[in-house]
Amino acid sequence: MAAVTNGHANGTNGHVAQPYTRFSHIPPVIDIPVRGEDGDEAVNLDLTELLDETDELCDLLENENAARSYWVTIALAYAKQKKVNIALDILTKGLKAVARGKSEDKLLLLLCQCWLYLWKCRHAPRVKPMSSQSGDDEQRKEHWLHAATSTLNEASRISPQYAPLYLARGTLYLLRASLQNSKSSSGGPDNSDRTETLKQAAKCFDDAYKSSKGKNVMAVLGKAKVQFSLSRFAESLALYQQALTMAPDMQDPDPRIGIGCCLWALNHKDHARAAWQRSLDLNPDNNVSANILLGLSYLDESSQYAPTDEQFVGLYTKAITTHTQNAFKLDGRHALSCATFGYFFLLRQKRENAERLARRAIEQTDVNAVASDGWYILARKEHFEGNDLAKAADYYNKADQARGGDEKGYLPAKFGAAQLKTLMLDLDGAKFRLDKIISAPTQAGSGGQRSIEAMTLLGILHAEEVFANQAAGNKEDKSGEARKAIALLEQVRNSWKDAKRKITPDSAVLLNLARLYELETPERALGCLLQVEQMELDDISDDDDRLPDDVGDEAEERRARRELLSPQLLNNIGCFHFQSDKYTLAREDFQTALNSCVKMGERDDTLDTDALVTSISYNLARTYEAEGLETEAKNIYTGLLERHPDYTDARARLAYTATLSHDTHAEATETLKAMLETEPGNLEIRALYGWWLNRTKKRTTNLAEDPEQRFLKETLMKFDKHDLYSLLGMGNLHLHTAREMRRETDQDKEKRSKTYVRAIEFFDKVLTLDPRNAFAAQGLGIALAEDKKNPEDAIQVFTKVRESLKGVSGSVNLNLGHVYAEKKQWSRSVENYELALGRSAKERGDGKVDPQILACLGRVWFARGKLEKKLEAYKTSLDLSKQALELAPGNVAFRFNVAYVQIQLAQLLIGLPEAQKTLEEVEEAAVGLDEAIEVFATIAREANPPFPRGDLEARANMGRNTMKRQLLSAIERQTEYEKANKARLEEAKRRRDEEIKRRELEREKAIEEIKERERKIKEERAKIDEEEQESRRAREEEEKRREEAEYTTDAETGERKKRERKPREKRAKRKKKGDDDSDVEGDGGRGSRGASTTPGLATGSDDAGETRPRQKKKRKLERKAAGGTGTKKESGRFKSKATVEESDDEAQVEAEGTPGAADGEAEMEDAVESGGQGARSNRRKAARILAEDDEDEDEEEADNAPDAVEAGEGDGVEAEDEVEPISTDTQGLTGDMAVVMDDGMDRTNNGGVGEMNAEDPSDTR
Repeated sequence: MAAVTNGHANGTNGHVAQPYTRFSHIPPVIDIPVRGEDGDEAVNLDLTELLDETDELCDLLENENAARSYWVTIALAYAKQKKVNIALDILTKGLKAVARGKSEDKLLLLLCQCWLYLWKCRHAPRVKPMSSQSGDDEQRKEHWLHAATSTLNEASRISPQYAPLYLARGTLYLLRASLQNSKSSSGGPDNSDRTETLKQAAKCFDDAYKSSKGKNVMAVLGKAKVQFSLSRFAESLALYQQALTMAPDMQDPDPRIGIGCCLWALNHKDHARAAWQRSLDLNPDNNVSANILLGLSYLDESSQYAPTDEQFVGLYTKAITTHTQNAFKLDGRHALSCATFGYFFLLRQKRENAERLARRAIEQTDVNAVASDGWYILARKEHFEGNDLAKAADYYNKADQARGGDEKGYLPAKFGAAQLKTLMLDLDGAKFRLDKIISAPTQAGSGGQRSIEAMTLLGILHAEEVFANQAAGNKEDKSGEARKAIALLEQVRNSWKDAKRKITPDSAVLLNLARLYELETPERALGCLLQVEQMELDDISDDDDRLPDDVGDEAEERRARRELLSPQLLNNIGCFHFQSDKYTLAREDFQTALNSCVKMGERDDTLDTDALVTSISYNLARTYEAEGLETEAKNIYTGLLERHPDYTDARARLAYTATLSHDTHAEATETLKAMLETEPGNLEIRALYGWWLNRTKKRTTNLAEDPEQRFLKETLMKFDKHDLYSLLGMGNLHLHTAREMRRETDQDKEKRSKTYVRAIEFFDKVLTLDPRNAFAAQGLGIALAEDKKNPEDAIQVFTKVRESLKGVSGSVNLNLGHVYAEKKQWSRSVENYELALGRSAKERGDGKVDPQILACLGRVWFARGKLEKKLEAYKTSLDLSKQALELAPGNVAFRFNVAYVQIQLAQLLIGLPEAQKTLEEVEEAAVGLDEAIEVFATIAREANPPFPRGDLEARANMGRNTMKRQLLSAIERQTEYEKANKARLEEAKRRRDEEIKRRELEREKAIEEIKERERKIKEERAKIDEEEQESRRAREEEEKRREEAEYTTDAETGERKKRERKPREKRAKRKKKGDDDSDVEGDGGRGSRGASTTPGLATGSDDAGETRPRQKKKRKLERKAAGGTGTKKESGRFKSKATVEESDDEAQVEAEGTPGAADGEAEMEDAVESGGQGARSNRRKAARILAEDDEDEDEEEADNAPDAVEAGEGDGVEAEDEVEPISTDTQGLTGDMAVVMDDGMDRTNNGGVGEMNAEDPSDTR
């Protein structure tokens, strides 16, 4: 609805304004004056039915010397009927006709011709139309711009200051700027030709505006368009609003369109849409711009939702069918409408229609951005078809250059060009372009968001380079590309979490991340795959036909949904679960993947899922193996071999499982030999056979006689010299051989060292071929530690291996424990042994720890205890050795370790002082010594003892004969020591208990004292609170009594009201000091006071001339003398507290007994009451108020006071004053204030208040 003001739409003061139109009013009929025989005549010309032949009309106008207005009117009539060429022809003939006249007569014709040239430029094609058969049929925009420029220059030569030329020249510059490209810069000033042209246009429009004295609306619109083209949207918005204010009914052109564009550019999209909707409401029948802009706004809003969202469907439908289609119907050649519909047909795969509309948009537009859209549609069309990628690249480049190119250009066009580079296999060129897109200032700077599509494509390109290098087996380091790919793809992944951007997650990003994470961080790879799984599960709707009808609980429903997923995805998830030892989850994944394959085959018979089923079945069998379900694993392997007899991996696994069983040992050997004979060149089978030889061969220190060494050497020499398993096997053989070699002589040591060097060479070769091989790295570290005696280098190697394995194997921790033990770094050694121990429990199928690691850990504690002489370390070592023996009872070495530690523990206890051991520990050591003697004797009687039999027997005899006797003596000494020490301990314990009890009593006493003190404080506070409440109640009662005394009840109305004061009786004029009738009281020295005008003392009589003498008041104001003698002092007229604080001045005045003091007081009172002259300070005003209040109280109290008392009655009461109770409530009046008032009086009493000198500083206090 249009806004209504005073009853009329867009009216002012009740009148409807005349709407603005593009053409001025053209009359339907004009009369052309002609000269005839009978005088002046006129030829009637109908401008509504004009003929295309204008020669006769032009001859008539030329022969009759018609005024230039006739030429212009007729030309505009043709132009209004869209016959612009005829109009231009008429104007050309008119210019020839007036060429012989004044040059000024040509101005109007030239101006009209210029505007028509500009109109032709606006509607002319930007480029040569594809449908045009010859270049002369239709001129392009540059032609008409050149013609308009020539015409305008000719008019300017006639009259440069001709005001209408400013507007035309500004419009000419605007159209010229639309064909120029802006400068592509990275934040610097734009000094391109387009910017300079726009500045000239702004100057012309400004001159037009000034020449019209601020009334030219079109000049304001031109300035607004210039500012918008310069991206100064705020300034442009203000100008468009100014134009709308000047011409609220303007609809063609409509300022509201410009206002909406500025608001859109300023990111106020809702307000922009409201402006366009307002324009459409005012002109719903022929408003192409409002329709297309509203359609684009709804398209922009729909981009924030997924295509499957209901809101997207509604917004997209409204944008296309309601607005864009209407705009296209109104004007099928409107450039922006054609570009918008071109995108629509491009998405619908109707590329021929899209191409036609795109070319029309390019030809008809005078806006660079719209031309860029047209070129982009053409580029996408060629890109999709893939027939001419070079043409597509050219179109992308034109679309980019139309918006500035380089850093400032069109981002989709740049991205399309990068995609073309990828299709052309120019990956370096594609990555270069994508890097420029991401690092552009408009992307990375000033809070801009990077292009998600560009980062995704660049990350995938880096990832593909890494994958290609892995597949080719190249040794080139691609870790840098891998890091770049991960960084880019992770940024894309994080952008999905931004709810404002509403980006749909892409499974391709996650799958590439999973491949990149596979080797380094498999747990992250698994997380990516699980996210892909959840995305695919969310895409399955509840009413999917593939789901069964009778779905059970939530777990059953999830299982049914997972069976609809890709089996490849489920298989990969299962592999990662298998690697992380989550065998139950892996088994579920593989079983679900098999079911998914079956359902895929049922849905599509043409699919061949046999290869996929074979791989997944093999993985499932490997999972059964890991779980200890050997029967199920064998059944699957057997089934695979029945279907594929040449499946070597399944046959090898069957042979491997057979080797683990003692019952099928011979069968496994025959199977391996048969496989090796069948495929002698299969490196996997040869590796398995080499492993089997390592387990079954007879150990020897002569490498030449080792069957495993001969087999591995054959593999390296005849089949593959770079076989990693064979190289590792050779390195391990040399390492174990060197470890067992003799080292008595220098020759033996040199031979042993050479063997270690040979092992290092094999390990180094493996690391050269596979830098990530942890087995080779650990072998290298072991060789360095054992041969070179260089534990520091070994620690560095093992540390790198530990970082690469990250908990996959505990062997590296075991080796680190060995090295740290050699360096006597016991804490680190124990830490690494414990880590290896925990890992061994996971690696072993039975869940038990490795007893060998326990033995190593016990050895470290024993070495530590022996070095530090710590009993606890010996006990820990003994406990660990016993645990190892429990796990392997038949291991002779473990039995020897326990016995050896028991003897060493007994030896330590024999030498320890009695204060550092207990009787119980010594007795336990004695029992352990007996067990150790028995173990040594048993081991010595075996056929092949691990140590020399004589050494074992000698150690047993020493324990039996010497150590046992020493232990018995130690037990006796320990018993006596503990008996002697027991009494001391009991006494010390008793004293300690007493001390604790005493401290407890003191603490309780202190607590009681604190509680008592708190109680007293609480009581005092309660008492203070009670006193405060009493004081508050007393004050409230006092205020209540005072209110009752101040207020009374009206006799007539019964309402409470304030007591009225009685009018004061006028005081007789005070006589001066020299008058005869002045009286002075004898003893007081005070002059008698006249009648007072104080309220409440007047008689209230009706007789004006009669006044009753003022009733005397009696005061009681007693001042104590300095000596405290109680001497009676002269009473003052002010009430105060019982004790008045005197100032020095007042005391001096009273001591001197200054005569006239009372007169001064009276004068002060007269001055206050009569508003006397002279300067009066704030203090005097306050004193006056207090004095009147005192008198009021005196008068109120005088009504209830006794009539009179005799002189001399009462202490300190004058004979002539009435008795008045002394009030303890001073109401703010203190002795200091009284002194101030006294200081403010004229003490000389030389005159009245009127004689006070205002100029005297002493009187201004």
